[in-house]
Amino acid sequence: MELDYVKLKEIKPALTGYIKESQILLKQFPVPDEKTVHDVRVYMKNARAVLKLIAPQQEPESVVRDITAFREVGRIMSSWRETSVHRKTLKELRKEFPGIFKQIRENKAIITLLNKTEPVTEPPEDIKAGLEEIDSLLNKAGYRLRFQAMKVINPQLLIKELEATFNKVTDIYMICRNNPKPKNIHEFRKKSKDFLYQLYFFRPLNISVIKALEKKMDDLTQNLGKYNDLNQLVNALGYKYPNSTSIPEMDELIIKIREKQDTYLSNVWPVAYKIFCPGQKLVNVLGFKLLVI
Repeated sequence: MELDYVKLKEIKPALTGYIKESQILLKQFPVPDEKTVHDVRVYMKNARAVLKLIAPQQEPESVVRDITAFREVGRIMSSWRETSVHRKTLKELRKEFPGIFKQIRENKAIITLLNKTEPVTEPPEDIKAGLEEIDSLLNKAGYRLRFQAMKVINPQLLIKELEATFNKVTDIYMICRNNPKPKNIHEFRKKSKDFLYQLYFFRPLNISVIKALEKKMDDLTQNLGKYNDLNQLVNALGYKYPNSTSIPEMDELIIKIREKQDTYLSNVWPVAYKIFCPGQKLVNVLGFKLLVI
């Protein structure tokens, strides 16, 4: 049965929650573990996506300031994540291809990435400084948020911004299909995450359909993320081809990595086509007839 009135999810409580949950997570341990870093970065991406959604209905300077703050939190934590992800990915590859790794066990880049540091009870100075800056950024953002008026949000304008995000994803999807280089695929992942995180606020319009769409978008971005992690690993290994110093076993490892990347992308393209194919309309993807919101 179609309703003649639908109320969207509230924005301000969600933004407040992203900030508070991040602060709680960061105070659990002296040094944030891999999961904490991942979760806080996700909260920051959620927050930025929501701010983009409401940007036309807020003070431009305020939106820019908060988006910049949340992006800075993610940037500070990015290097903390990269090392652990490289190590985890290499270990998975070593388990899958032990013969190759026996031949390249003396590779300095691999030795460095696999060398796990001893657990610490006190954060190193650089991480300590980073945590202090993050705490300051989140405190200031939370304080500013208290005074921002978000009670009267025009839902029609929210739909318009969601459609703008959808169109951006469609555009970068077409760019990727015509030129699937890592830079474009990374941009496709970022724009897709914006769309995914913004979708949450429109669930009341068609709960089952939109939740199913969120699941498809989550799977899509997960596969794009795995592709990107492998690409970053290849960069971290300093691999180039052709390379006079390269050995066949190292070339073989990179081929195996490329095969995995191919598999991840093969999981992405059919799903992406159904959602973002040329001529597709947002209203059809969301599966509702817009009446009053």
